[in-house]
Amino acid sequence: MRFFSDNAAPAHPAVLDAIVAANPVDTAYDGDALSQALDTAFSELFETPVTAMWVATGTAANALALAAMVPPHGGVLCHRDAHIQNDEGGAPEFYTHGAKLMLIDGRGAKLDPVGVAGVADAIANDVHRVQPHALSITNATEYGLAYTPDEVAALGALAKARGWRFHMDGARFANAVAHVGCSPAEVTWRAGVEVLSFGFVKNGGLSAEALIFFDRTLAADTLRRRKRAGHLLSKGRFAAAQILAMLRDGIWLDNAHAANAGAAALAQAAGGRLLHPVQANELFLAMTPDEAAALRAQGFDFYDWAAGEVRMVVSWSQPAAEVTALAAAIAAL
Repeated sequence: MRFFSDNAAPAHPAVLDAIVAANPVDTAYDGDALSQALDTAFSELFETPVTAMWVATGTAANALALAAMVPPHGGVLCHRDAHIQNDEGGAPEFYTHGAKLMLIDGRGAKLDPVGVAGVADAIANDVHRVQPHALSITNATEYGLAYTPDEVAALGALAKARGWRFHMDGARFANAVAHVGCSPAEVTWRAGVEVLSFGFVKNGGLSAEALIFFDRTLAADTLRRRKRAGHLLSKGRFAAAQILAMLRDGIWLDNAHAANAGAAALAQAAGGRLLHPVQANELFLAMTPDEAAALRAQGFDFYDWAAGEVRMVVSWSQPAAEVTALAAAIAAL
C-alpha cells in the first residue's frame, strides 16, 4: 500500500486511451493538430489568451520558465525549501546559464510579501551583488500548503512594483485549486503570475507537463530554448494528447479532489502528529522510527522525511480501502 509519491501513481485511463488515439501519423515535433490545440484549450481554461507548450518533466518546465525570465547575471527569489532549490539538480542554474537562487524563509514553504521584501531590501544595488529578476512560488507548496488568490496577488503586486517577473511552480497546481475552490485564472494571471508550470504527471498524466505563458512575449524564445535543451519531442502529439485528455471533462480537477479527500481523511486520524495543515494531498507527520516501522510492517510505504518526521502522499487513484486502513493504523499507534 504505497503512500510514497504521487509521481509513481498510475496514468489515468483517459490518458492511455488518448495516447493510442494519437498514434496515426501526423506532423512531427509540435506542428501536429493536438499540439496546436493546446493554446485554445488552456486559453479557455484560464479565460484569457495564453501560449501553451508541452515538456516532458516538471524540472524542464520550471527551468525553461526561469530561463525565459532571468539573465545569467540575475537572481530568482524563492523559498529555502523550494523544489527548484532542493530537488532539481541545479537545472534552473544550468538552463539560465548561471542565475542565482536567492533563498527566503517562510512557514510551510510559503512566501509572503514581508519576508520577500526583507531579503530583497538587504541586497545592495551595486555591481558586486546579484540583483533579483524574478520571484518563484510553488502552489501547492513543498509542504502541501495552498496559496489563496489574495496571497498570490499580494506577491504579484510586490513583484510588479519591484520590476521582477513572477513564476508559479504548479507541480500540484490542481490540488491547490481543488482545495481553495477558486478558478485557475484567479490564482494565476489575475494575481500577477506571468508563467505557470502546470503539473500533470503527479495527477494522472504519464509523461507530459505544460508551460503556460500569460505573458506571451516570453514564449517565442522558450520554443528555441526547449529545442536547444533537448526537450522538443519528435512525436510531441503524444504529450499533447495526454494533456488534452486531462483537461477534457475536468479530469485534472476531479483527480485532485480525490487525492485531497484521501489526505484529509488521513489528517483527521493523525491529529496532533500533523506538522503542517493538510491542504493538498501530502501529509507530514511526527513519528518515531519504531512507529514508522510498525506501519511498514503492516504493508504501508512512505518516506522518512527528517529525524522524527515522515511524509505520506495520497494519489488520485488511491483505493479507499487503503486510506481507511492507514487511517486506522495511524490512530492506533
